[in-house]
Amino acid sequence: MDMKYLLGFDIGGTKCAVTVACYDGERIELLNKAVCPTDLSISPETMIDRLIGMAEGLSDHAPSAIGISCGNPMDERRGSILSPPNLPGWDNVEIVKILEDHFGVPARLQNDANACALAEWKFGAGRGTENMIFLTFGTGFGAGLILNGRLYSGTNGNAGEVGHVRLMPMGPVGYGKTGSFEGFCSGGGLAQLGWFKALEQVQMGRYPLYFRPGMTRKDITAKTLAEAARAGDETALEVWRICGEQLGVGLAMLIDLLNPEVIVLGSIFARCQDLLWPHAQQVIDREALPMAIDCCRVVPAALGEQLGDYAAAVAALF
Repeated sequence: MDMKYLLGFDIGGTKCAVTVACYDGERIELLNKAVCPTDLSISPETMIDRLIGMAEGLSDHAPSAIGISCGNPMDERRGSILSPPNLPGWDNVEIVKILEDHFGVPARLQNDANACALAEWKFGAGRGTENMIFLTFGTGFGAGLILNGRLYSGTNGNAGEVGHVRLMPMGPVGYGKTGSFEGFCSGGGLAQLGWFKALEQVQMGRYPLYFRPGMTRKDITAKTLAEAARAGDETALEVWRICGEQLGVGLAMLIDLLNPEVIVLGSIFARCQDLLWPHAQQVIDREALPMAIDCCRVVPAALGEQLGDYAAAVAALF
């Protein structure tokens, strides 16, 4: 098979990346990459022009196809971005048409969770499986579903929005819902849990390792909570216990409902598996069907910190 050169655009609320990759029909290799901050003070079309300029300096090879990874909502069939929460002003942006008109090759838009699922399924931890779930576990919490050997996106592209599922009547807020899966299992959710647990301790005259006078919730991150927990801080360890147990509740539901061979988790889980998995596993063993547990592995994303780059490029292939 002839070598294909793929151009990937990863569109995020904080930063955007453009990646060049080559694909020989079996293997994919990242060749080059450029990153820039997402400038929300300019029009989406101007921002896309900036990314096109970055792309043209990345490779001497003309692209065979273009992939675009971006957060929902979107219209994949029309190739339009439809006002994602992290991209205010990106209303009905026909990004596929813009890129196809400029480069003269086919472009494909995928939501970021689906794009990551495809990348891990074809080239990462899900290789060789027929039924795989990918969970983002980063700034937000969404799923990409590979069922019976193909991507399942639902009737209008909204399948896999498990972050919106409410796990508890009360709890941290995520995806616009108190106590949601995203509320408990995301960077923002961990910050909320860490903040409230710190306030409990401060009112008793104690300060957790990750908290100092004058701090706000924005100063608390998954990274600082992980550092404190690994240093033995009891409050931080309690935050990770709560997060891990709720992760287990959600995973048990997915294991029983979809009977996957593997569940792949990205970002925070990949970095903090040691703090989360013992608690999650206990809940899964208690709540899920034993026969479904026996055939399902739960693993971190194999493509690591480059997953978003692979995902944008792989979106061009499907």
